[in-house]
Amino acid sequence: MAKNSALLAGLGVAFIFGFSFLFTKEGLDVLAPFHLLGLRFGLAVAIFVVLRLTGLVKIDLKGKNLSMLLLLSVIEPVVYFICETNGIKMTSSSETGMMIAMVPVVTTLLGIAFLDEKPSPAQMGFILLSVAGVVFIVAMKGNMEIGKNLIGTFVVLGAVVCAGTYNVLSRKLSLQFSPVEITYVMMWVGAIVFNGISVVQHISQGNLQQYFAPLGNLKAVVSIVYLGFLSSVVAYFLLNFMLSKLEAARSSVFTNLATVFSIIAGVTLGHEPFYWFNVVGGIMILLGVWGTNYYSKKEAMKSLNVS
Repeated sequence: MAKNSALLAGLGVAFIFGFSFLFTKEGLDVLAPFHLLGLRFGLAVAIFVVLRLTGLVKIDLKGKNLSMLLLLSVIEPVVYFICETNGIKMTSSSETGMMIAMVPVVTTLLGIAFLDEKPSPAQMGFILLSVAGVVFIVAMKGNMEIGKNLIGTFVVLGAVVCAGTYNVLSRKLSLQFSPVEITYVMMWVGAIVFNGISVVQHISQGNLQQYFAPLGNLKAVVSIVYLGFLSSVVAYFLLNFMLSKLEAARSSVFTNLATVFSIIAGVTLGHEPFYWFNVVGGIMILLGVWGTNYYSKKEAMKSLNVS
């Protein structure tokens, strides 16, 4: 039952993150990147404070290894979003999309090294199939400029490593912290760091008094609410919950499924064109996610029969 709940959580994560690209794009039309991140995580913290005060969530961090949880929170969201934001500026969106698709592979390798979670050959094949699906969609869109800015490539690679490390660390810390507690600390660290960066930027530009002015713009508000509530509070909780129940490799493959939902969001809400290669790549991703989880269950049944 717990495994099924974790799989449903994975679908929820993919759906929310998939649609988040559209809302991020809308928000960036009004706000600078770190300003949007600061207000996004600031709202997430405000929601958590209300949930704690009303007793809807319980947070107990006493006597626990906070240093490792703080390290996790610095890795993601802080370093991850800094690398992703600057990487997109320095490279092409195509290159960024291709490299982010490698997160399940990096997670799998780190899971083998630090969690002793070894996927079967069949699982590894389906993980690579999901990666190939994303790469195929991005490649067919054209405008390829892979490796044009070497520094930018390494910056995006930093985001990939951060995401893989986060997946492994979150799974390891789930033995000591609840998914709510992990998400809670992540939101606080994100809010403090990104608002700090944005405040410094506003002071240097001499317009600190305008910090909350974008909240008068409906497009900005909708973006902040979606990203702050759904993409931060809900999606990261679901992701941490999934990582507490499933192997890191199985969990991370759902991130590629977000590509399918981002295409759906673009077509239905963003009025973007729909191409045949979206279907082919989407099927590859879906098969990859299905196979990774199906063969995990098969291996588990084999081990039960042997024992």
